[in-house]
Amino acid sequence: MAETPGTHPPTPLRSALKADDEAVRTPPASGTLKAVQIADPVPEDYIEDDSHHAKQRRGLQTAPTRRLSGKLSASASPALRPVEDSALTSHHHNHRRNHQSERILAQVGEWLERERKKAATRKLKPRRRKSKSPPSDQTAAADSTAATTESHSQPLRERSNSMSSQSSDISFDGLQHILETSMASIGLTSLPKYSPRVGPKHRRPGSRSSFHRTASSDTDYVDGDAIVPSCDAWLDNSKTMSYTGGSASAEDVSVKVEKEKEAWTTFKNEILRIAHTLRLKGWRRIPLGSGEAMAVERLSGALTNAVYVVTPPAGIPQLEGRKPPTKVLLRVYGPQVEHLIDRENELQVLQRLARKKIGPRLLGTFKNGRFEQFFNAITLTPLNLREPETSRQIAKRMRELHEGIEVLLHERENGASVWKNWDQWLDNVGRITSFLDKELDNTPEGERRNSAAHAWKANGYVCGVPWEQFKDVVMKYRAYLNGCYKDKRALKDRLVFAHNDTQYGNILRIRPDDEKSPLLQPANKHKQLVVIDFEYAGPNTAGHEFANHFTEWMYNYHDPVAPFACHADRYPTLEEQKRFIRAYVDHRPQFPLASSTPRMTPVDSGAASGAATPSLQPTASSSSIVDFMLDARYPGGDWGAVEKAREEQIDQQVRELIDEARLWQPANSAQWIAWGIVQAKVPGLDGNPADEEPGADEFDYLSYAQDRAMFFWGDCVQLGLVKLEDLPEGLQAKIKLVKY
Repeated sequence: MAETPGTHPPTPLRSALKADDEAVRTPPASGTLKAVQIADPVPEDYIEDDSHHAKQRRGLQTAPTRRLSGKLSASASPALRPVEDSALTSHHHNHRRNHQSERILAQVGEWLERERKKAATRKLKPRRRKSKSPPSDQTAAADSTAATTESHSQPLRERSNSMSSQSSDISFDGLQHILETSMASIGLTSLPKYSPRVGPKHRRPGSRSSFHRTASSDTDYVDGDAIVPSCDAWLDNSKTMSYTGGSASAEDVSVKVEKEKEAWTTFKNEILRIAHTLRLKGWRRIPLGSGEAMAVERLSGALTNAVYVVTPPAGIPQLEGRKPPTKVLLRVYGPQVEHLIDRENELQVLQRLARKKIGPRLLGTFKNGRFEQFFNAITLTPLNLREPETSRQIAKRMRELHEGIEVLLHERENGASVWKNWDQWLDNVGRITSFLDKELDNTPEGERRNSAAHAWKANGYVCGVPWEQFKDVVMKYRAYLNGCYKDKRALKDRLVFAHNDTQYGNILRIRPDDEKSPLLQPANKHKQLVVIDFEYAGPNTAGHEFANHFTEWMYNYHDPVAPFACHADRYPTLEEQKRFIRAYVDHRPQFPLASSTPRMTPVDSGAASGAATPSLQPTASSSSIVDFMLDARYPGGDWGAVEKAREEQIDQQVRELIDEARLWQPANSAQWIAWGIVQAKVPGLDGNPADEEPGADEFDYLSYAQDRAMFFWGDCVQLGLVKLEDLPEGLQAKIKLVKY
């Protein structure tokens, strides 16, 4: 649920990731973070020189550490709270001096090692012997004379070489002592390694990532991964949450109150300051303090984040050989996100995606947000998901993600991420929901419909029943789900690297700028689609991924009346599900696979007792030659029988995946119910005003969680986990039953 509702239609200016084909490929830009100092003001006539040597002369001295720690200044700007200058500068300079010292020691140490090897080689090298072949008459006399001279000079030469060797050894030992003393003074126990060349092709295994030349964002690499600059800064967007206040147009500004105008100006100036700090390409050509000339537009809202398109001012002087600053995407994390998302893990995921050219290109990060590359693209709409061709294209892109990114060993051993999220959020969800249950119990029936701040009360408990009862049913379902697989190993082997949030707002369609773009070729049209926001990505079964996508068909997060509502009648029909999964199964990604991701194919083993779906086991990779030699299993050469058998196999696989999707529906719902509860700003809890009403642009997270809970209960009834008649009377009338 990363992107979302707002009361305005989705804007076409929406983008964050790059497609994984040659037409839109760019160098990988996720990876090691390098911490930088908050930018100081620069002269207005400052123009950034993007040349390599200028970057070396004037570049910020940075180190590829994850973050610089420091104490936040209470007197900092309300929109940007940098680390105290003295603490940051001292830490930064000490860090730089240590790296410079290590660099010098490494270079001297390598030189010393080479010279000692050369000296040892000279000692062991034998003297050149005369040829064993008989000498000619013309050379005999000369050789005789040379031999006589050699015999007289040999003792003197040997004494000279011996003295030189002893002198070199003494010098080398003295230099070694100096190195060891210097190493001890800065706390090193072994000599660091250094390679003066930067880049994935030139780095030696084990070389220290500290020794890198500084350049603008996304141009430094460590072991093939770009260093993404980072700084300790906070960007306050609480006063700029409207959708149009960031326009640079004078007409728009004229209708705003002075306070809002000032808030937006401050916000834009602080965006520019962070862009300077992170050295976003070309952005340092825009003088600090001139943010008012920029355009900042919020993109149709977000549940997890606030997303903005930042456009540089018009009229920036063109410099020969240098591109002007381009639009960037700014993502500011939501206030409750720290309870939901592990940002370090997210950056690691983005790094893995970038290596396969299917991840977002990060330009720089700060404490509560990041800059990403902007693409000319439009966001899909709820109706787009129902279009047959678009649906098939989404399925193909989903298959490419599942096949293209390996599930790491520790991820596979940890199991499905949907349950990892549930377990991590459980304590917080229980605390909040128990508080809400007490609020409901203490509110008279007649007062439950009278407060906008407590709109959820009109429909009873947030989870449909008291928290403990809901939690018990989730535990019962979880045990049932595990029993539908042969064993734990079989379930782990079914995991693929999944996006887990493929709603329409997270899917973009790139608009090719060139009529000859490869993206316009029929075989590549599906690659116009780009999935963004991998905040919840991780290992899950393909069935869970389908379940998540199918449930997103039921939502319209831009509905002006109830953007939180779950419309069960909009769930895809059986034919629509088959069309989607058939496109997934039939698609063969056009890139080399070295993935351990299992291929979903039917097996003969039956289900556990009471299971709704057969055990699902992995088989060989989809790149198997058998898939291209259809008669490999049928020696008779009867092509009609071969094709029929293959069609039956595919149909069986599609049916299995549809069953698996239904089986995982309650797990998917339970996760998003918990997500909505954690995201909610609960009146009266954690210092929130008890009677504070939500703003016009705020999403009703509690109503979202409550409506999704009705869908959860409907699935549990259909799976036979609970009986409809055993549920409270009020809940029976509200549960959402989907006709699968």
